[in-house]
Amino acid sequence: MSPEDSQSVLAYSPMYHARLFRENPGYRAQSFHPTRAAAGHKGDDALFLDGNPKVDRPLFVQFCANDPDDFLEAARHVAPYCDAVDLNLGCPQGIARRGHYGAFLQEDWDLIYKLINRLHTELSVPITAKFRIQESKEKTLEYAKMILSAGASIITLHGRRREQKGHNTGLADWSYIRYLRDNLPPETVIFANGNNLNHDDLERCLEATGADGVMSAEGNLTDPSIFSQPPPVGSEGREYWRGRDGRGGYRIDAVFRRYLDIVYQYVLEQPVPEREPLYIPSDPEEGQSVTNTTTEGDVEDGPPKKKQKREKQKNSGPPNPNLRVMQGHLFQLLRPMVSSHTNVRDALARSTPRDLASYEHALSLVEQAVKEGLQEYEQFPERFETPPDQDLTGSKATIAEYGRPFWVCQPHVRPLPEEAIESGALTAKKSDAKNSENGEKTENKDSPALMESNKASEDKVPEDSVDTPTTVATDALVNG
Repeated sequence: MSPEDSQSVLAYSPMYHARLFRENPGYRAQSFHPTRAAAGHKGDDALFLDGNPKVDRPLFVQFCANDPDDFLEAARHVAPYCDAVDLNLGCPQGIARRGHYGAFLQEDWDLIYKLINRLHTELSVPITAKFRIQESKEKTLEYAKMILSAGASIITLHGRRREQKGHNTGLADWSYIRYLRDNLPPETVIFANGNNLNHDDLERCLEATGADGVMSAEGNLTDPSIFSQPPPVGSEGREYWRGRDGRGGYRIDAVFRRYLDIVYQYVLEQPVPEREPLYIPSDPEEGQSVTNTTTEGDVEDGPPKKKQKREKQKNSGPPNPNLRVMQGHLFQLLRPMVSSHTNVRDALARSTPRDLASYEHALSLVEQAVKEGLQEYEQFPERFETPPDQDLTGSKATIAEYGRPFWVCQPHVRPLPEEAIESGALTAKKSDAKNSENGEKTENKDSPALMESNKASEDKVPEDSVDTPTTVATDALVNG
């Protein structure tokens, strides 16, 4: 990504619990490291990771909250190191229902107003809010107007209702976002969320919704290159792959490498290991290809025993909290290959935050698998292509459109709710019970929650929104 391109990308933090963030220094120490002192280097107030203007801005820090005092005091801890504080009103998970936050505040407009207005009047940085669509476009517009009247500077609308999660995720409805765009003052800043599966979808989303930016959550985890422009044909290099049909994407081994390089350079502040160039089929038979030195025993048991012992002694201290999420992130990235390459799955499952060598070992297995996949494609490309004359519908059509060979970053496509019902993964009775939680309108299989498709979203099966680090590209739509 070029420096000018990066100016159009905005990052959101994971969702933090406002009360815990306010009350518990240990929780803050595990979550947010704006200075070296916050990361455990006592007395060193030099800027470090979160919100560092050199590497992590612009940054919005996201909280769930249900008490204005907790929200304000938590926000004051992060305000010097971010560009805005965001109130998450979109989390649909059961823990949010039990904790009374996220999307389960949406009936309590008075509390939401107080949460936003308190920060609007007393915090030094802007307050923004993310929320889900309501039962109608008119109700969603009323909801948005209340949030804006409380002082929100930016609103992000996720085009699904609260009950749309898990097997009932379904399609996000972009027409609700367009309705807000058409009925709110033109100066209102709106971000669109939902149904963006790859880079090409971003421009379509902006055009369909009229939004000022596009947010991606889970899509950004499964495909961290979602905001990255593809290189021109003929300039793919070693990090991007393009098939004979013109379709392609950034390579999974290249992104894995970059992930580890960021950890070495910024978190651990260590030299990035020297590695051989990533394999491409045009490499000579000897010299440039990735070398796999692991034995069958290494694949089964991890790094050699002596190396395990050295690493265990070297990494015997408490794990760096910045490394705790690595395994989960990498399982999301490697989802397309772990079911067929069980050695990669097992190696990643054994990886720990204290042992970067275990991740290097997993990377070496990924690189070898990608090399073998590229070699097979050169010989039998038809094995990796969907026949063009197939008449596919639903999630199968989406997979055919968005799926790529396992060595390419790609979205995770879930079955449509009606497909989940047909397979037995979701029952109409179960979905009705979910929809009726907290007095919600009960809907059956033929209700909009289960069956409504959206022309604006082109009937795609989208990713489920999750409360993870998210990224927004503005209407410049550059790499991320």
